[in-house]
Amino acid sequence: MGFLFIMKIRSFYEPDSGTWTHLLADPAEKAAAIIDPVWVFDPVSGSTDRSFIDRVLAHADQEGYRVEWALETHAHADHLTAAELVRQQTGARLACGRGICAVQKNFARVFNMKQTPVDGSQFDRLLVEGDVIQLGRIEIKILETPGHTSDSITYLAGDAAFIGDTLFAPAYGTARCDFPGGDAGQLYDSIRKLYRLPGQTRLFLCHDYPAEGQPPAKEVSVAESRERNIHLQEDTTRTGFVSMRNERDSQLGLPRLILPSLQVNILAGAAPEPDSNGVTYLRTPFNRTIAELIKEEEP
Repeated sequence: MGFLFIMKIRSFYEPDSGTWTHLLADPAEKAAAIIDPVWVFDPVSGSTDRSFIDRVLAHADQEGYRVEWALETHAHADHLTAAELVRQQTGARLACGRGICAVQKNFARVFNMKQTPVDGSQFDRLLVEGDVIQLGRIEIKILETPGHTSDSITYLAGDAAFIGDTLFAPAYGTARCDFPGGDAGQLYDSIRKLYRLPGQTRLFLCHDYPAEGQPPAKEVSVAESRERNIHLQEDTTRTGFVSMRNERDSQLGLPRLILPSLQVNILAGAAPEPDSNGVTYLRTPFNRTIAELIKEEEP
């Protein structure tokens, strides 16, 4: 029996951050994984809302699935991950790319989180190219696809690839590469790796930002992206792409939730340690840039 018969994918759209969370399952074996789970956060009040991820978990429960994995494509800079909430509620294991260690090192310095382990130990498994996760009868193969971030990976299951922020819908293009560890040349190479997959392969997106009145796109085929992606098509050169991406990125502002997101996401979705009064705080560097703080030498 092929993957098209045993795999089931249900996608959930979180409109505040424009993020897709995907539920991948083998319905016969009742095994499921949640890919890029979102924890909604209001930066004005500092409060969280778990109703979105609870909707995903409720659907899994209705289908009788065991949620065995929470899988991160990368450490997101535009929303908080609900991976730890998923682990607490279901006992799922957490996984991400091994590159998370470099991301943790950078942002532990930015936020002066001196006691934070930067070895990826907050996750149950750190993944590299060629690794395989078994989900029921589904083999999830790992492709390293850095460029947007140094820890970006793709989860390939049969004819479905969960690609994080590497590519967007064709009209929106490709991911930015100006975050610490990002590299436009690497992103070009990663997209070319995806473009070598069979044309009918479905690329499941992490984000979409549709025009008013239009539904968000959750997937695009490799063939469609090769032909129509406004930033990288079959005849796009590496030099041309890098030049375009660097110029475009130089004009972009920071994501609205980058500072709270990264403090939580390098901890796999756990809250930072509380202060002496028992309250957890999220930090905002005053009048200092992320790049400046990363470059500073440790005392």
